[in-house]
Amino acid sequence: MRVRFIDADGAHDRPSDDVVVLLGRDDGFLWVDVPHWDDETEGFLHGLGCHPKVIEACTVRNHVPTVHSYPDHWFLTMHTPLLGEAGHVHLLELDLIVGEHYLVTVHGPLNPIVDPAHALVETDGVLHRIEEGRFRPTSPADVAYAVASGVARSQRDLVRDVAERLPGLEQQVMQSQLTEPEALLEKMFLIRHELITARTMAAQTHDVCARIGALDRWVPEASRALARDLADQFDRVRSVADGESHFLFGVIELYQTKVNTKMTVAMERLAVIAAVTLPVTAIASVYGMNVIVNEHTHVTQLLLVLVTMVTISGLLLIWAKRQGWW
Repeated sequence: MRVRFIDADGAHDRPSDDVVVLLGRDDGFLWVDVPHWDDETEGFLHGLGCHPKVIEACTVRNHVPTVHSYPDHWFLTMHTPLLGEAGHVHLLELDLIVGEHYLVTVHGPLNPIVDPAHALVETDGVLHRIEEGRFRPTSPADVAYAVASGVARSQRDLVRDVAERLPGLEQQVMQSQLTEPEALLEKMFLIRHELITARTMAAQTHDVCARIGALDRWVPEASRALARDLADQFDRVRSVADGESHFLFGVIELYQTKVNTKMTVAMERLAVIAAVTLPVTAIASVYGMNVIVNEHTHVTQLLLVLVTMVTISGLLLIWAKRQGWW
């Protein structure tokens, strides 16, 4: 648990024992960042008077964004995307508890294979801006807004990463002879999974931010205005993801069209082969069944049968050519 007091001069690291004193000051506010959940954090949240549902939500993994509001604080859960192996997208959970004089940011729970440093990117980025004097927040809602804006940028970066790969994928589909369709198909659907994940996160976070913007009972107007701006940011991420989705689906449709065309051509060629060989097979079968034993080759008869077979096959090839089958 990292305790900082934010005032007009910037961010100041303080020991956790000073929390009670810091909460009573009116020249700034408290920011507590929790990289890892522990018993100390749980006791601290109980001491702040956080609702039991808020504490429970911080201890478990929430797979969708959510928002709770209470008379003296409100709670928000959102997710930052992180690309993993084989197209998997990790959802890095960030919980924010916003009160009048304090902000608590709780990270995780995280997948054990994820480096915890990835989960701290947004909060550390905001802290760095405060320390450099480029950001001077006056309330916990200001810091929460800055952190949430960082989450929106991370989601937008994922969409941008997918968008940068789409032109190359389209070119690969157009030039492909479909000799290795499994690898190309897997690549397309992994990219689609990344894009849909980013789009879903942005849309869900937009909904919870819009909900905060409508909570005029307990959330102050200044905080609701920030929430409405956040809702607009996430809605724009969703809109961009939708546009890239249409482009990707067009590439997939192009691939499917090429596959279907190739299958159609193959079936037409197989039909030509079957049509040409069918009379030959029929004549050979009838001729073979009616000739039990020959003491010697009847050249004239054999030539007549062969000419008949070739003539019929030639006529069928001419007919298939006129039909446009080959």
